[in-house]
Amino acid sequence: MESYGILTNRKRALIALVHSIVFLGIAVIGLTARPKAGLLYPQHAFSAGNIAIFCVYLIVSSVLLVLTGYSRGAKERAYFAFCSASASVGLLRALFGDPIAHAGPIARVMLLATAVVIGFAILASHTQAQTLSAS
Repeated sequence: MESYGILTNRKRALIALVHSIVFLGIAVIGLTARPKAGLLYPQHAFSAGNIAIFCVYLIVSSVLLVLTGYSRGAKERAYFAFCSASASVGLLRALFGDPIAHAGPIARVMLLATAVVIGFAILASHTQAQTLSAS
């Protein structure tokens, strides 16, 4: 079995997978939204909501980048890398908006969908290891 640094057991892998699926759902819903105005471009949209979204994405992408660094195995590192890339796209959208309509939301959906697939593979490896150790 591959070595994991963060998703060390089935419960942690399941919790991470559920989070990824929820955020994938949110990203899919965001596909139908109109293009977003960012803090800097195209219309300097400095509102409390836009600043809050920027701060949330900044914190989330930073934490996910740190988790990517602490990851051990290739699957786990790829999982956190795709999640942090998705959050970073959200951060860039909050800062610059959507100069190209729907490029950011589509990128987020693709990155999170890939993370979900990898998350299922990690969960399956934990389930298989649990089954092997039980027999």
